[in-house]
Amino acid sequence: MVELRRDPIRNKWVIINTNRILEQDLGITTHKHIDEKICPFCYGNEYMTPFPILSQNKQGQNVSDKKWDIRVIPNRNPILAIEGNLSRRPEGMFDVMTGIGANEVIIETPNHNKQVYSFTNEELSNVIKVLQGRIRDLKNDIRLEYILPFKNYGQAAGEIIPHSNIQLIAMPIIPKNVKEELDVSKKYYEIKERCLICDIIDQELKNKSRIIYENNNFVAFTPFASISPFEVWILPKEHAEDFKNINSGKVYELAQISIEVLKRIYKALNDCAYNMVMHILPLKQDYLSYYHWHIEIVPKISRTTGFEIGTGINVNQVLPEEAAKFLRDME
Repeated sequence: MVELRRDPIRNKWVIINTNRILEQDLGITTHKHIDEKICPFCYGNEYMTPFPILSQNKQGQNVSDKKWDIRVIPNRNPILAIEGNLSRRPEGMFDVMTGIGANEVIIETPNHNKQVYSFTNEELSNVIKVLQGRIRDLKNDIRLEYILPFKNYGQAAGEIIPHSNIQLIAMPIIPKNVKEELDVSKKYYEIKERCLICDIIDQELKNKSRIIYENNNFVAFTPFASISPFEVWILPKEHAEDFKNINSGKVYELAQISIEVLKRIYKALNDCAYNMVMHILPLKQDYLSYYHWHIEIVPKISRTTGFEIGTGINVNQVLPEEAAKFLRDME
């Protein structure tokens, strides 16, 4: 059974999916030592996964399973599934929606032990272009409202199969966190007639103390009020609301800065687990003057406490300026 239920107190949707297996039940103890022979994302094990949505070589050409460099598959154990009709219904005072959506896995490389920080710029550029293509394709499904691309690296971050991949989940709703971000950005724009994130980027570029790395079109910094130690954001310097349409030159620079940041996190934090999420434009929108897409990276080096659960207030033990300096020095 898969459905969405609205929490009337927190005013947010929760996905109830009884089809998914709890990670604890799988008996996985570490994400480092799974045998390549039983990894479903490795060459030769294609039969262990659902039929691919896409299978591509380095030149971006569609190829057979035996010659692929990037492969896109449906998640065998999806959070939301593409089949079925979207419907809403009341259940007493509560709201319920069918669990319609999509959950795809982009296998970024056939190399079992290769991680993003060791990719070439060209390799990651190809992955980003595939991600753009999947977002464009799923945008055509009128049932869907939002897509969240994300990476879980390491068991502490929720990684199940230790082979470099990106997941994307398409939903029939706009998640509360994203909606609040959109609402705040819209109100700021209505008052100042400027993009909130553009103003933040301008201040960070002038201040410099939280900047980790930048190239011509992108900047990476630790946010002023980072929610956890060593949180990093990667953003386009110029106003950009639509990730799926950035051109090849900017894709290459996005790949370059992403590799650089992840390499520094790997060195500085001893290959710690992390979550990486991308906030993009809602699918029903083609342009929002107040919205600015971006990437958030949150290393998993602190635990959530009762105080944080009870108040919604995060406690960060590392000054963002010191975290930025530490990562800057990791060349």
